[in-house]
Amino acid sequence: MNVSEKCVGCCQCAVYCPHDAITVFGHASMNEKCIECGICIEYCPVSAISEDE
Repeated sequence: MNVSEKCVGCCQCAVYCPHDAITVFGHASMNEKCIECGICIEYCPVSAISEDE
């Protein structure tokens, strides 16, 4: 998953991540637990998260 500079650090992605794979320190960052399920994309209010290309 990619997090763009649009991330405002609201933590919505981390709250809804079922794998506890997101940390937020200023902006979101995925860790090794991320299985790229895409739930974080759905809950990001500023569309800052996208799938890897």
